[in-house]
Amino acid sequence: MCAPGLEEWCATEVGALGVPIRRTFRGGVEFSASDRQLYAANLWLRTATRVVVRVARYMAATAAELTATASQVPWSEWVPEGSTPVVRVSSTSSRLSHTGLVAERLAEVAGTGDAPGPLLIARLIHDRVTLSIDSSGAPLHQRGWRTDGGKAPLRETLAAAVILASGWDRSGPLLDPLCGSGTLAIEAALSAAGRPPGEGRRFAFQDWPSFQPGTWASVTGDAGPGRPAATRPVIVATDRDAGAVATARANAERAGVADRITTAQASVSELGRAELVGAGAGPGWLVTNPPYGKRVAGGDLRDLYARLGDVARARLPGWTAALLVADPGLAGQTRLRLEERLRTSNGGLAVHLLVGRIPERDGPGRDLPGRDGPGRDLPGRDGPGRDLPGG
Repeated sequence: MCAPGLEEWCATEVGALGVPIRRTFRGGVEFSASDRQLYAANLWLRTATRVVVRVARYMAATAAELTATASQVPWSEWVPEGSTPVVRVSSTSSRLSHTGLVAERLAEVAGTGDAPGPLLIARLIHDRVTLSIDSSGAPLHQRGWRTDGGKAPLRETLAAAVILASGWDRSGPLLDPLCGSGTLAIEAALSAAGRPPGEGRRFAFQDWPSFQPGTWASVTGDAGPGRPAATRPVIVATDRDAGAVATARANAERAGVADRITTAQASVSELGRAELVGAGAGPGWLVTNPPYGKRVAGGDLRDLYARLGDVARARLPGWTAALLVADPGLAGQTRLRLEERLRTSNGGLAVHLLVGRIPERDGPGRDLPGRDGPGRDLPGRDGPGRDLPGG
């Protein structure tokens, strides 16, 4: 399962694990997997929300039909003795529309005790019942390194999808000048380090009666498919807000990638400073998640977007720009040629990833006076100090 709009990139990751894909659908990717591949998918998928195992799919219009087939499922493979699954039900255009009744009947069939068991997801659409057991536990975006994300943090799975969809090849520099809590830079650094996003956390499948500890140990120690060779590209995360920079740095420390990210307090006008990006660094990627509201502390967002475009053209010619925005029209203020690469939601808002090449400079470099002015606070979308809708 993944956030709607991330299916293409989730499927790309599944394919990289060597797992055959059956189909993609809105909000998910369906694939066949061995136990080893199931474990690896939980450990390595950066864009997935959770990995579920389909245990039954059948037609049922009555409670009797619902339980007759459900009682034939070998629940003992996934539900420990003395426990009962936590049942989550959705029903659309089905005669079994009372979700509480469906949950009660399924719990009676699958459970053997009072202890809470794994999550059982039941979806009823036009009387077709699909039962799935969650193998992940806590949602996969919960990497464990972020304790302070600001008012509307960028979800880690979306950040990973943005990095993938931007085309970043893990060799060229990556710069986020509106870094907020540092999510984009940290996800990029973890990818470059060849570190699995699920490293160090516990998964629901580890509590299944059918869990194979030896296979899991092999997966966690395997340097095979899914684990890319480590690289050390230049990754820079800056923000005008000192609090945001401190948060980004602390998050990077907890993620174990602080040595792979340069963090600094800097305005958009300082984009591409040689001492940050590295002298002589070749064309890289400008990847950022600008504010979404109508205004940012101290000014109009149109000024921020226009300033971002001005400085990018002057300082980063030949780079690739990838902007995650809520208003493509506002992104037009950058005067960069950008094409939509991804569309999903963030904090309840529809967002678009726009990607394009920053044109080569027409003439000699210009001295760009601060349109955002001294003392203006222009933080990133996932940092503090923003005038933004709640996420």
